[in-house]
Amino acid sequence: MKLTNIKPATGRLGILVVGNGAVATTLMTGVLMARRSLAKPIGAMTQYDRVRVGRGEAKKYLKYSEIVPLARLSDIVFGCWDVYPQNAYQSAVYAEVLRHEDIDPVRDELEQIVPMPAAFDRNYAKRLTGNHIKHSAPTSSEGGSEEIPGRWQMVEMLREDIRRFKSEKGCDRVVVLWAASTEIYVPVNEAVHYRLSDLEAAMRADDREHIAPSMCYAYAALSEGCPFIMGAPNTTVDTPAMWQLAEQQQVPIAGKDFKTGQTLVKSGFAPILSTRCLGLSGWFSTNILGNRDGLVLDEPENFRTKEVSKLSTLETILKAQDQPDLYADYYHKVRINYYPPRGDRKESWDNIDIYGWMNYPMQVKINFLCRDSILAAPVCLDLCLLIDLAARAERYGTQRWLSFFLKSPMHDYTQGEEPVNNLYQQHTMLRNALREMGGYDADEEMD
Repeated sequence: MKLTNIKPATGRLGILVVGNGAVATTLMTGVLMARRSLAKPIGAMTQYDRVRVGRGEAKKYLKYSEIVPLARLSDIVFGCWDVYPQNAYQSAVYAEVLRHEDIDPVRDELEQIVPMPAAFDRNYAKRLTGNHIKHSAPTSSEGGSEEIPGRWQMVEMLREDIRRFKSEKGCDRVVVLWAASTEIYVPVNEAVHYRLSDLEAAMRADDREHIAPSMCYAYAALSEGCPFIMGAPNTTVDTPAMWQLAEQQQVPIAGKDFKTGQTLVKSGFAPILSTRCLGLSGWFSTNILGNRDGLVLDEPENFRTKEVSKLSTLETILKAQDQPDLYADYYHKVRINYYPPRGDRKESWDNIDIYGWMNYPMQVKINFLCRDSILAAPVCLDLCLLIDLAARAERYGTQRWLSFFLKSPMHDYTQGEEPVNNLYQQHTMLRNALREMGGYDADEEMD
C-alpha cells in the first residue's frame, strides 16, 4: 500500500442502522457469522473485488483493503432504531430470510442489539403500526397524553442517542445507515430545502409536511459528525440544504436507494442496447414482494417515492438527444405488487420491446427470482465501509463515486448535472476513486 493522507481505520466502527428489519438483521447476522468464519460475505465488493493499479510491468490487481485502509469486520459494532422493540435475534427470526442454523450461532450477539425507540411519524408510513417510538413529554403536570415530538425535538433526541451509543460501545467513529421503509414522497421545496437556514427554521417550526422523520435522522447524524447513507428513495439528504450541512460539518453523504435487484439488471442491460445501437420501444418492469418493505410500498403515496427512483435509471443511459432514431419515444413503466406468500423472496419481470435493422421488432424478457435482503446486505456493508473510508480521506459532501451501489444516485440538479446510471461507468468511478485514495493514478476514462 502506498503512503497517503488517509487516517488509519483504527478503533471500533459503529454502524447505527435506522430500521431493524429484514435488511438490517441480514446484514448484522452475516457480518457476525463471517467474522467467526462461519459464513462468507459473498456479494460484498469490499471483501472480494480486485482493482487494477498501475500499467505495464507495474500492473497488479489488488483487493480494496490492499489499496486503502478499510475497517475490519471484527471492528464493527452494531446499533439500531426501530418502531418495534424486538432485539436483532427476534427480528431476524421473524423476518424469515435466514435459516435458524445461520442465525443461532450468533444468537448471543444479536440479542444484545436492542433497538432504540424510533423517531417516527405514521403519516409517512401508514402501513406500519409499531409503538416503539419517541414521545414528547406529557402535555400537562397531571400527565396528559404523549405526543409525537416536534421535528427539532426529534433531532435532539437522535443526537443524544448517537452520543450515548458511541460512548457506551467505545466507538471511534459512527456511520448512520437508513435501512428502514420508504416514506411518502416529499417533493423538493425551494423555500424549505434549498438553504440550510430555511431547513432548520422549518424543523424548529415543526413543519411536518416538508420535514420527514428521515431528515431528522440525517440532520442529527451530520451534526454529530457521522456519515449518513440513505438506503431508500426518500428525499432526505438529496437537497441543497443537506449538501450544505454535510460540507459545513465536513461529513460525507450518499444516497439514494440500494441498488439490488431489478434496477441492477436495468443499469447493466440498458448499456447493451446503447452500445449495440439497438432501439427501444418500451420497458415494462413489475415486481412481487411480500416483506415489510412490500407492505409499506402497497400504499400509493409510498410507492410514488419508489417509482420516481426506479423510473430515473433509463433516461441518462438511453438518451433521445444523442440517438433520436433509437430512443426518442420509448415507454417506461414500473410496478410493485405486495404479495405476502413470497416474503423476502422478490421476483421481478422485465419485458423489453426493442427494434433493430429496418425497424423490425424483437423482445427481451428477464425473470429475476432473487432474495431482497441477501442482495441488500452486502451493499449495506460496502457502503458503510467505503463512506467511513471517505470520511477518513476527508472527502466531504455527496460521494458520487458510490453511485454503483445506489438506484437513484445523488447529483446537483440545481446546476443541471445528470446522474450517472450506467453500471459500467459507475464501476469506473468507483475504481478511480479507490486508486486516487490509494495514491495511484486514476487512469480509466469513463466513456
